[in-house]
Parts: sequence; C-alpha cells; structure tokens
Amino acid sequence: MDLILEVKNLKKTFILSSKQQKIERIKSKTRIAVNNLSFNAYKGEIYGLLGPNGAGKTTTLRIVSTLIKQDEGDVFVDGFSVKSAPDQVRSRIGFLTSELKLDDFFTPNYLFDYFSELHGVDKAVCAKRKEKLFAQFGIDQFKEVKVSDLSTGMKQKVSLVISIVHDPSIIIFDEPTNGLDVITAKTVIDFLLDLKQEGKTIILSTHIFSLVERICDRVGIIIDGAMALEAPMSQFSEPNSLEKEFFILYDKIKGEPHA
Repeated sequence: MDLILEVKNLKKTFILSSKQQKIERIKSKTRIAVNNLSFNAYKGEIYGLLGPNGAGKTTTLRIVSTLIKQDEGDVFVDGFSVKSAPDQVRSRIGFLTSELKLDDFFTPNYLFDYFSELHGVDKAVCAKRKEKLFAQFGIDQFKEVKVSDLSTGMKQKVSLVISIVHDPSIIIFDEPTNGLDVITAKTVIDFLLDLKQEGKTIILSTHIFSLVERICDRVGIIIDGAMALEAPMSQFSEPNSLEKEFFILYDKIKGEPHA
C-alpha cells in the first residue's frame, strides 16, 4: 500500500479563559487537546478516528487540514509538510466539517463555481464535475435556490460537494453523518465508499461505532488526545466487538467502569 498521510507526534495545547475553566470545572489554565499523536493512512483506504467528544479528533483533523498549527510534531500529506508546504497540502485535501457554514445569500451553483475558481480548477472541468456531483446528490434541482431556503440535509450535501470541487486525493470528514436524516446519511456513506473505489483516501472522525464497523479499513481510538489503540477492523468481531474493546480501553485509562 502507498503511504499518503503521516501524522507524527502531534501535540496541541489550548489556553483556557476563566469562563472556560468554570464551565469545565478545572483549575488549570491550559488543556492538552492532542498529546504525542501519530498515525499513518494509505492510498485507497478509509481510516476512522474514533473517540468520545473532546478526545481531540477535530483538533487533529484541523491540524492535518492546515486550519490550525500544532505546538509540536508534523503532518506529511503526499510527502509535503503542513509546516513548510501548507499550500501543497491544501491542494491535495478536502475538509468537510459540520461547522462549515455556507453563506445564506448564495446558491449552490454560484458557490461551486466560486470555490472551483479559488482552487484553480479549469472551467470546463468545473462544469463537468458540477454536473456529475449535483446529479449524484440531487442538488441539480436546487442549484439556483439560496442556501437560506435549503433543508439541513441539502445544505450538508452542498457543503460536501464544495469540499471536493478540486478532486482531492485525501478527503477528511469530521462527523460526516452528524445531524443528518437516515436517507441523507446513507447517500453520504455510499459516496464515501465510491470515493474509496476511485482510489481516494478517506479520513473520518466519529463517535459512532456502527459507522466505523461498516466502512472503515482501520481505526485509531483516541482518548484524552492520545492514541489508545490502532488496529485493522478485521481484528474486531464478536465477542470482542469494537464497542466492547473501546470501553475496556476507556475504563482502563479513565478509571470509570461502564455497565
């Protein structure tokens, strides 16, 4: 398998405000979100980052996507460092997060063209790619409707296709099915599997065991910002299911037994 993503010894610490300290009920003025985290991903695989809320999944993906800078460590995408060659990294990745907010005033048609131009996509290639993706996700009949008038599911679909206008080799999804109805969620999952068949590498973060079990080739379990376990999905089967193994690890690390 061809190595396409290397995450090496990442560390990220955030400074907490007094308000955040009160909300989280801690006295420390800092919080380590990612702690010496390393993992690799290979061409044509779906790699799942599994962990509870606050485990450091989103922070990790933001560092990989060059949206924030790490304190220590590095990330290499197709051999390019997020430190020294962030533009090269951005050209090779697509990043979709549930926090992506589309401007209510614009239409899917305009937004697709706008972001394609930002990525330097040829107009003819843009038109062909837009036709294919809009048809696949049922956006074509809503392409001139303002974002403000779209349903939540349709907004998520538009966000998804915009994140891959430049046909990236690595697609990063942060909680890809979060807040979606079952039909839209299935459409997104089927699309991820299609991308894999095209040789794309998919990195997704989630706290949903069934999603990881269904589509991932390998999984990295993150707890408190550190890699607690990394393994191929073939390792998990009844009675040692992914969910069971996760809680064994969680109980061991956190000392909080679950029923």
